[in-house]
Formats: sequence, structure tokens, C-alpha cells
Amino acid sequence: MTKDQGSAAPSLLAVLRVPKYLPVFLVSALSLWGDNIARITIAAIVFQRTESPLATATTLAVSLLPTVFGRSLLGPIVDRFPYKWVLVGAHLLRALCVAALMVLVAAQAELIVIFAVLFLLETIGGAAAASNMVLMTDLFADRRYYARAIGLNALSEQTNQAVGLAVGGALVTWLGAEVGLLADLGSFLVAALTILVVVEAKPVSGQRGRGVGGFVKDLRIAVGDMTHHPVLARFVLLSVIACVGIAAPEALAIPIAGDRWWSGLLMAAPVAGAVLGILLITRRDVHWQNNSLIPLAMLMPLPLIATILQPPFVVLAGLWFLSGMLQAFMVPLQATFTLVTPEALRGRIFSLAGAASVGAAGLSYLGAGWLAQHTGPAAAVTICAGLCLVLVALLGLRWPDVMVRQAVDAAYTSSTARAA
Repeated sequence: MTKDQGSAAPSLLAVLRVPKYLPVFLVSALSLWGDNIARITIAAIVFQRTESPLATATTLAVSLLPTVFGRSLLGPIVDRFPYKWVLVGAHLLRALCVAALMVLVAAQAELIVIFAVLFLLETIGGAAAASNMVLMTDLFADRRYYARAIGLNALSEQTNQAVGLAVGGALVTWLGAEVGLLADLGSFLVAALTILVVVEAKPVSGQRGRGVGGFVKDLRIAVGDMTHHPVLARFVLLSVIACVGIAAPEALAIPIAGDRWWSGLLMAAPVAGAVLGILLITRRDVHWQNNSLIPLAMLMPLPLIATILQPPFVVLAGLWFLSGMLQAFMVPLQATFTLVTPEALRGRIFSLAGAASVGAAGLSYLGAGWLAQHTGPAAAVTICAGLCLVLVALLGLRWPDVMVRQAVDAAYTSSTARAA
């Protein structure tokens, strides 16, 4: 089998036909719906009680921060236990947290107690996210299919985030908060049952430290392995830098639009662009995808720079849509990062990398908001885009092209030959 044959992108239908992937894909979507239903439901409850936008925003922040905490500290759990049982346990524990939220809401408990349970719910999700990534690497012996599946998951995440928030908002509005939380509880129970039936328990590999000291040592080793690896470290850094440009439009779309009717459409423009970009890039050869990481990352912030000119809505939305399309380089970056990571360290390194990206996104939101306070929303988007462009260019000067090509060959071509 030649390289070109081995790296050609399979169809989405062929990916969905891979044994066990379809139920895992659907469960992942269902779990994401549950996460977003919980966020919007609790936020609505808080607003109903306090009528305070600040308190409502605090609720959403509480739902984001634990992702960093959970992914970074719970990562080693994924390497110590079969990921099947980590996933089942995480879904059941999150269902228990939702049940507790239902009791607390019915009893009109203090908001600080509700926030604490929500924090725990989101923290546990960190281990589930890492376990799901490890599961994906085992489902696809042919890494061409794996790369395509990562793109399909990214499409699902974009869509399901909107669906989960919309469903959550509708449930709270029409049927009440209790029904929204009940739907959330059901999503986690169905996810746990599906993983229990469909996924086989695979023994963990590698050596593990014992006790709390060994747990901390495992985490420290993972940090060292990731930061000193010439490819993994650069991939994480590119992901973090990209957040500077990606987060600004999301954070400032509403302030830029003001109270005009098209604020929601402007916010949706980069998301819609990302969906099209993912569809296009995942159809290309994996070598082309990875060779395009730096070029696409440098192009991505360019359309945003024109935001300072405050063009008409149609032009501005088109520019943001184009920027969203160019964000699709994040899909091959994630797929190759996963396959380059040593199997015995995947759980903890996936968790650390995910925590870095989520943390960077949160800081980028705050930074864009601070700049908007001092320069104006449109100028802030342009400044963030310019900073992102400069940082990507500097990273590109030290980009390990040869090592990345070797990593792609090792990750995709050899595994494809074995699968054939």
C-alpha cells in the first residue's frame, strides 16, 4: 500500500460503520447535551432568584473553571483504571450530582451550595473527556478513520453545544427547571448504560506510582513529557496561541452588535464557518492537513483584523465566517497530538493539554473583555487578532517541520498498513 492510498480520507459514512463507533458517538453527543442543559438550567434558576446578570455570569464561570481543574488533576485516573470504568463511573457520578441539584433546587438551598455541586459535576467531566479520547484511539486501528472521526466529533461538538443550550433554555422556559434537570439526569444514565454494554474493558498499560505521592509523581512526569517533547509541546503552544484570536469574536460579538437584531447571527458566524472548514479539511490527505497547520493558523486571524473598520454587518459576518473556516486546523492538530502521545501516558497528557486549551480560552475571554473596556469592542478584536498573528509567526520560525512529518508518517501510515 502506498502512502497516498494509506492516507486518503474515508467517507463519513464509512467512519460511522466502524464497529461500536456509532453508539459511542451518539452517547458523546448525549452527554454534551446533558452538560449544556445543566449549565443553562442552573443559570436560569440563579437569574430567577436574583435577577442579577452578574450572578448569572458567575454561574457560567463556575461551570467552566472546573474543566481546567478536573482535566489537569484527574488525568492520571484515566491511566490507572480501564477507561470503560472511568467513563461509566464519571457518567453515574454526574447523574448523582444532577439528582443532588434537583433536591437543592426544590429545597431552595443557598446558591453557594448549588454552585459547589455544579463545580463537582463539571470537575468529574474532566476525567470523562480524557477517557473518551483514549477510547477513540482504540476504536480505530486504521488512523485515517481516526482522523476523520475526530473531525466528525468536532462537528458534533459545535452542533450539540447549540442544541444543548437551546433545548435547556426551552425546557426551563416551557416546563420548568426540574424538567430540565431531569432530562440532564437521564442523559447521563443512558450514556453510562451504553458504555457499559458496548465498550470492552481494556487493561491499562505502563507503570503507575502508588498512593497520593505516586499520583502526584505521575502527573509531574506527564507535565515533563509533554513540555519537553518537540512535537507535543509545539502543538499545545499553537492551540493556546490560537485561543487569543478565536475567543475575541465569541466574547465581543454582542457588544459589537449592541441591541441590533443581528447580534446572534454575528456570534454564530465563526461557528458556522468552523463547521464548513472541518468538512473541507477532513476530506484532505492527513499529510496535507498537518503540513497546513502553521499556514492556516497564520491566515485565521487576518479576516478579524478588519473588524476595527466596523464594516456593514454582512461584510463583518462574512469575515468572521472566513476566520471560522480557517480555525479547522485545530482538528488535525488534535488528532495528530493524540496519536503521537505514548499510549501509557495518554490519559494524563490529554487531560493536561485540554486543561491548557480551556484555561487559555478563559484567559482570552477575560483579556478581550479588558481590552474592550479600554479601547472598544471592535478595536479589541483587531488587537487580539494582530497579537495572535504575531505569536503564530514567531512559533512558525521554530516549527519542527521534519519532526511533524515523521510523526505523521509513524502515526498514520504504519497503522494504516497494519489495519489493511
